[in-house]
Amino acid sequence: MDASEAKESQRSAGGLCSRLGSAAAEMPQQISAENCLELLTKAKSDGAEGATRRLYRYMSDHYLQVLRTPGVYGRLTAAEREHILALRMEGTKVMAVAETSEVHDRGGRREDSRPQSPLLSASEDASRRRVFYLHPERQQWEVLTSLPEEIPAKGSGMCTMYNYLFVAGGIGRSKASDRVSCYNPLTGAWSQIRPLSQPRCQLRLVSMDGYLYAIGGECLFTVERYDPRADRWSPVAPLPKGSFAVAHEATSCGGELFVSGGSLFYRLLRYDSRRDEWEECPFNESRRRSTDMVAHRSLVYRFDVDRERAGVSVYRYNTVVKVWLGGEFFPLHDPLPFRCVVLGDRIYCVNRSQTLQFDLRGEREEFLSEVLPSPAEARGALVPFVLSVPRDERPDPGQAP
Repeated sequence: MDASEAKESQRSAGGLCSRLGSAAAEMPQQISAENCLELLTKAKSDGAEGATRRLYRYMSDHYLQVLRTPGVYGRLTAAEREHILALRMEGTKVMAVAETSEVHDRGGRREDSRPQSPLLSASEDASRRRVFYLHPERQQWEVLTSLPEEIPAKGSGMCTMYNYLFVAGGIGRSKASDRVSCYNPLTGAWSQIRPLSQPRCQLRLVSMDGYLYAIGGECLFTVERYDPRADRWSPVAPLPKGSFAVAHEATSCGGELFVSGGSLFYRLLRYDSRRDEWEECPFNESRRRSTDMVAHRSLVYRFDVDRERAGVSVYRYNTVVKVWLGGEFFPLHDPLPFRCVVLGDRIYCVNRSQTLQFDLRGEREEFLSEVLPSPAEARGALVPFVLSVPRDERPDPGQAP
């Protein structure tokens, strides 16, 4: 680049910075992950506070792109990195659920086909699987987005990280998939990240310490980890041979992964990322299949639905002292399998029939008598998770990713 070209480039960047204050609506079309740092540097040097705020907001809204763009994230200060991530998480935390098309609905009973939801227009494909969120004020379920058609309908793993929803693997057209998709609730856009190293279905996807872990899958003991800065999956220590048959549950707690389930329901494995090793935890006394397993603070909670006794047994594993606390049985009317998510000091247990609330705040942890509804016209099994959505309005799916 000669001197005249360099001057022209500087004038162009300076001109864009000067327009940010009055043309914020044009920002998504003009700013990119590649030029946002240059524009931010210019805005700060010019004392343009409004432009600086909007550039930080852009970096926050497009966090994954910024994170893996060479020469951008690495040149931000530690305070700036914390700031853009805090901006990303500052919206309203909501419970959301995604529809799946599993043959056996873990989230409820086998039922006859339900009528098409009125939330879908006549022009939309009724087979599209949707993501609902529970509006925190109206306590009503609303459609947030639809899963792209290319995401397999069965056997995918789902989790959230950095306020993105990630969906990995699954089975479509009679073969396992390696596809990994992510949804950005701040822009309403879906995108693809690096595929898994090997196709997986019936896997568990868990986030921990800024990484994604794809754990096992049908006939697989392998585990791989995704680094979002490098946009790369790398193998880590596999599950011990003979650990589990197909299904299992997984969660993270205190910087460690915990896996249970499969055919050996009483076993619990712990993964130490520093040593890249799996270890056996003390056995759980229950020999039943758990419906789900989640973590809150230093405890791992395991839920076993007992249809014969009409209730749910809750077991707690203390990850600090490494012991199981005695299981407690809670009678429930017509208990059905569910999936769980932690939001605040409650565990929400969701299926297509109802949403139970397991309160963690009192001296005695217990299911609340108040039962929340589930999405009225949801299909298949429901997978719950937590996202932060903008406070003012839901994201516009047509906005730039």
